Amino acid sequence: VEKVHRGDQIDGLLYPAKKIPPTAKSDTEQEKVSQNVTSSKVDPVIKPNMETSPAPSSDFKQKVVNILLKYSNGLWANALPKLYQDMYQLKFPEDILNNLELLSDVCIVDYVSEVPRKAILYAKPQRRIDENLNVTEKVQRRDSMKATAEQQYEESKDQYPENITVPPLIIPSEGSVSVMVLEIKNTNEVLIRYVGKDYSSAQEQMEDDMKGYYSQNSTVAVAQSLSVGQLVAVHAEEDAWLRARIISLEDNRIKASNYFFWHMEKELKQIFFSDAQSVCYVDHGFSEFVESNSVYRLRKQFTSLPFQATKCKLAGLEVFCDDPVLVKTVESQTCSKIFAVEILEKSDTPLLVLYDTSGEDDININATCLKALYDKSLELHLQADALYTNVRITSVFSDGSLYCQVPSKGLSRLSEVLQKIEDFFLYKQTTEFNVSLPFCGKICLFPSKGTWARVEIRIIHTRRALDVQFMDTGTVATVKVSELREIPPQFLREVIAIPPQGIKCCLADLPPNTGMWTPDAVLWLRDTVMNCPEFSMKVVKQDGSKGIAHIYLFAPENFPDVDHSINQQIKNADLWKHQKDVFLSVTPGGTSSTKVTSDAVSALQLTSGKSEKSFSDSPREPSSAVSTIDMPPPLPLSKTGELMDVYVSVACHPGHFIVQPWKELHNLEALMEEMILYYSRAEEKPVNVEKNKLYAAKIGNQWYRVILKGILRNGFLSVYELDYGKHEFVSIEKIQPLMDTFRKLPFQAVTAQLAGVKSQQWSEEASIVFRNLVEKKPLVAQIQAVNESSNPWDRKIVTFLVDTSLPETDIWIHDFVSQSLVEFSKDD
Repeated sequence: VEKVHRGDQIDGLLYPAKKIPPTAKSDTEQEKVSQNVTSSKVDPVIKPNMETSPAPSSDFKQKVVNILLKYSNGLWANALPKLYQDMYQLKFPEDILNNLELLSDVCIVDYVSEVPRKAILYAKPQRRIDENLNVTEKVQRRDSMKATAEQQYEESKDQYPENITVPPLIIPSEGSVSVMVLEIKNTNEVLIRYVGKDYSSAQEQMEDDMKGYYSQNSTVAVAQSLSVGQLVAVHAEEDAWLRARIISLEDNRIKASNYFFWHMEKELKQIFFSDAQSVCYVDHGFSEFVESNSVYRLRKQFTSLPFQATKCKLAGLEVFCDDPVLVKTVESQTCSKIFAVEILEKSDTPLLVLYDTSGEDDININATCLKALYDKSLELHLQADALYTNVRITSVFSDGSLYCQVPSKGLSRLSEVLQKIEDFFLYKQTTEFNVSLPFCGKICLFPSKGTWARVEIRIIHTRRALDVQFMDTGTVATVKVSELREIPPQFLREVIAIPPQGIKCCLADLPPNTGMWTPDAVLWLRDTVMNCPEFSMKVVKQDGSKGIAHIYLFAPENFPDVDHSINQQIKNADLWKHQKDVFLSVTPGGTSSTKVTSDAVSALQLTSGKSEKSFSDSPREPSSAVSTIDMPPPLPLSKTGELMDVYVSVACHPGHFIVQPWKELHNLEALMEEMILYYSRAEEKPVNVEKNKLYAAKIGNQWYRVILKGILRNGFLSVYELDYGKHEFVSIEKIQPLMDTFRKLPFQAVTAQLAGVKSQQWSEEASIVFRNLVEKKPLVAQIQAVNESSNPWDRKIVTFLVDTSLPETDIWIHDFVSQSLVEFSKDD
């Protein structure tokens, strides 16, 4: 090894053992070595060819010298033809490589093997070269070579900078986010690429541009002097051109990487090589060995896009990140697939939840993979035709399905672990374990009936309220975030290892297989099974695809008499008749009438799931006549001509849209949270359902303040959301009385009409343009007129709308709509 100093950098030249560096040899010694190599090492078959090869011209030799002068530390002979052709646009005489002694008068040839081409070429000192060339051209050639070198250096410095700076990757912040999983080292180091316009699409465009540039620009030179950490362009398989970073130069091979999770060595070693190199592709996340002639200098124009391969952590799996079973499961579930993501923390390594949205139901990948840590010995698999005793029913759902617990090893183990946690919390402030970052799929603890229970977060409504499912009873409840506790670290693996102990079942020969459950049937089943401490059951079959067991359920004294089973009792009871269909029609005069098979219904009384019709001979009230008792105060609006910040919640067309006052949105959010918490825990009360009355309605997973507009068929109601301005259909079971505490905040939805445009029948094209401009956006309103009404939801304003989101200009929506109408009319 010969160390050569170049400024602050030290290069290393490698020679075969027992050989002295060629720079130490005299001309006489060089000639002797050349003769020895020619006579003893070269194959006799090649020798005649070398003897008959024509001598190269002095012009050719000078061009070779010009190339070698750029490589003061030597150049591999087999790299010379490519460099010669790129620099001079001329073909290099191939026979020269078989007889390198033809160049011995202008360069030093150092053979490193018995193969003639395996040699390193060194430029001789300038004095000796000039003695063998035309002396009259000496000064001219030197000046020309210097000027050319300086010019090429300046061009190369600009287009191929040595110190390449690539901008950092910005984590997406708006809209839905998707990622492709590239590679998994552990769950705290998952390699991903973001999918989208400014990410994967921009990368594809860049790689197309790279392919066009490198494949068409014949002057591009193969990179010669490389170092670990250098950013390069690589001609990869399938004619792809990719950005890569060199990660190793070992055994004459280059290893490179396509992602940037690579740490620079403190001292970079610059090594010369021949055949292959290892690179890591910075946008695709994999590494491979590549041929040296496939590595090119990276042009400046391809450094503006951030490296696309980046790391992330999977939420909920951090503590078990290196568990081989978990890592293998995550890898099999995720690698080379695209997922929707929820970004919980934005940092150098963001914290994510992955969702598979390819099927009918979204699958939480984090929560699914966590199940790989279950202790298989604690799982309970029900067997068909098997009988079980001491069964406890823990919950009953509206579709007739239920959850039960069967005595088992897992249930006993769960009781032991929860008792240890209870003892631990006796000596600790439980507030130390408050859940600071809730997310769907997270498993934590919740106090229930004097003990701690395992729950899994299912839906997050607001910052304060969320839905959880009790893992061991199946019960679903809405709770406050402040009531949840983290599992203490020392018990975490024990708690996670126990599979859920709640077993989902349904009664055989009954709905949902044979039809829908009525409210009466559900209430009867709840009253029967929830008030009895234990049952016996027989498993008829196990539906693995749905994860539900079909059973016969028995009270202990009736076991195993099928004729006296709970199944048969509920089947014999008169609980399966649905209420009669009710229809609503609206008369032209503005009054509403409902029709059933006999008489008009003015009210529908629900008590314990039963319906009773109450009739009245008095004339029906007009739809506008509403009791003002316990009505919220009217919503204050800005004066005519003044500006008001609003949020457009619904936009049908310029003649009808809904605005909410921006400054009140935080109060509305707080109200919604309180309604979720209250109604999720309150007992269902008998509801006197009447038109034009105020109620609380559960729509989706939220509770809303609504006014009942009509009673429809099959127990469905037509309601109007008083805070959001939407019309919805809900089941009569989703209606509850609106409590006084929820009647204090003014109704937030204000019906509006756009000022500055003529009222007309709006076309679908104009409606779409308007909706895209304003819906779900914060805007500024300038009210021109207010049409008051006795009912807050009937009040209407005429207003201008202004989009002030752009920094330099305000967009008046009516101007844009008017311009669009002109364009639509031209198209017609």
